[in-house]
Amino acid sequence: MTTVQAIEAAVEQLAPEQRAQFRAWFEAFDASDWDRQMECDVESGRLDWLAEEALGDLAAGCCTDR
Repeated sequence: MTTVQAIEAAVEQLAPEQRAQFRAWFEAFDASDWDRQMECDVESGRLDWLAEEALGDLAAGCCTDR
């Protein structure tokens, strides 16, 4: 049995309230992980092209306030 399968089996055994607690924990964990990845991508310059594209669209008048 893989680790993922073991986790899945354990989650299946949780009572509804425990699943809700696990879901809340995992959502926070996943969001924090995503935030860390975004910070790394920003610091490394991997997202610079998005900012450049957005600034180009703004300069070209292609943006609205909506």
